[in-house]
Amino acid sequence: MADTLSGLGVSQGRSAGPLVRMAPPPVLPAPRRGPDLAEELPAVARALEAVAADLRRRASAAAATAEEADILEALAMMAADPMLHEDAEQRVRDGMDAAHALDAAFAQHRDALAALGGYLAERAPDLDDLRHRAVAAALGLPMPGIPSPGHPFVLVAPDLSPADTSALGPDVLALVTERGGPTSHTAILARARGLPAVVACAGVTALADGTIISVDGGSGEVAVGLTAEAAERVRDGDREERARLAGSRGPGRTADGHRIRLMHNIGSAADLRPGAEGVGLFRTEFLFLDRARPPSFEEQVAAYAEVFAQAETVVLRTLDAGTDKPLPFLGLPEEPNPALGIRGLRVDRLLPSVLDTQLDAVAEAARAATADVWVMAPMVTTAAEAADFAARARTRGLARVGVMIEVPAAALQANRLLREVDFLSVGTNDLSQYAFAADRQHPALADLLDPWQPALLRLVAECAQAGATAGKPVGVCGEAAGDPRLAPVLAGLGVTSLSMAPVCVPAVREALAGHTLEQCRELARSSL
Repeated sequence: MADTLSGLGVSQGRSAGPLVRMAPPPVLPAPRRGPDLAEELPAVARALEAVAADLRRRASAAAATAEEADILEALAMMAADPMLHEDAEQRVRDGMDAAHALDAAFAQHRDALAALGGYLAERAPDLDDLRHRAVAAALGLPMPGIPSPGHPFVLVAPDLSPADTSALGPDVLALVTERGGPTSHTAILARARGLPAVVACAGVTALADGTIISVDGGSGEVAVGLTAEAAERVRDGDREERARLAGSRGPGRTADGHRIRLMHNIGSAADLRPGAEGVGLFRTEFLFLDRARPPSFEEQVAAYAEVFAQAETVVLRTLDAGTDKPLPFLGLPEEPNPALGIRGLRVDRLLPSVLDTQLDAVAEAARAATADVWVMAPMVTTAAEAADFAARARTRGLARVGVMIEVPAAALQANRLLREVDFLSVGTNDLSQYAFAADRQHPALADLLDPWQPALLRLVAECAQAGATAGKPVGVCGEAAGDPRLAPVLAGLGVTSLSMAPVCVPAVREALAGHTLEQCRELARSSL
């Protein structure tokens, strides 16, 4: 009988096969004494440029999705950071060789990010990957990457960087990592590719290469020690299930006809796919990434109009950035705790022109479109904030105005917020982080971020009940919305729409169709 490890399932599906572990990072040799500055200084520049160039090449590859390309471009910018370059060069002048100087510079920048907490702390592991790649380049070694054993395999690693995840080939059957959380890059990109994935799986990297394991991306279970025949049966079952889901069509509804709108989360028009009832979350911040100046009014109008032209309904979220997701042009000061600082709508307190320009552009694009355009603000906490945002949007002719529920204080006064706005959208990723005071990247706290936590579901229920009382829609657009096991529970709580990665829609549609509304309500009562 196979042993079982448990982690957090973050991407639906099941597969099985021999595991192959990621190769360890390059080992630094003993420091060289008295390095030649004429050799080592150019070596630092060459290594960083090699890393940035490799990431840009991956971003522009035909196989990269729009989401992968955005992430890889952001990493390339990190590798090309002048401050990082100057730090490493200064260490060479102080007596280090290029490899050790790069290692130390990246380590210092990584520690600084980790200390800031919140979204920035989530990016600290990305710097680890960049450090390994830069050190390898400085030592003349191949950059670390995905193994290629010549046969299908389950990839096991302590964690995966976006660059690694984007390089996954067709031989990778599933992913299992020892670290990470439901909103890590591994989780997001695995879902986008439809790969079964489990994160925060303690002990998995201790298994020997070649051990046959099965991965259940829904339950988070990893069975160890299967036979080759058993692994083949798991893969056959998954193929049959995927073929069945491929034929799924139509709107979301329960077995007795109760409608739940199923929508897509996108970052740009390139992410649009058929098979949903519109866009439930248009993340506009991808347009603003890695720019010294904000996109112009005209650029924004063009980007929004491209999406509005291809979807019947679009729920657009205004810029979700700040000290936790820094954008150079904002020029915001550093904060000791960015996750609790100036982020989302709070940026408007310091820089109101950013939101004004964006709302102007959304309104202009909407005027020329046939799409039903809804607009919502992130990180809203009070009814006064909701009222101010609604007034500014409606003044510009935007008729459907809502807010994100990401802060427990907002969930607990959802009824007051709905006196000011037309709809609510629950962002379960941030709501769970704030409700449980749990870092989204801490592997030991992954269970607290499980969307099945009763306290989180109670906050969702508060919002849904307020919506029912007011006669206004309440959706969920966090990663929880794409879990087919949780979808009937959310429907039973009273949620009216679910927005998710396009690959998740068929399974969620079928899960809802397998339950009556009363069965969904009973599941919700049990889960609470």
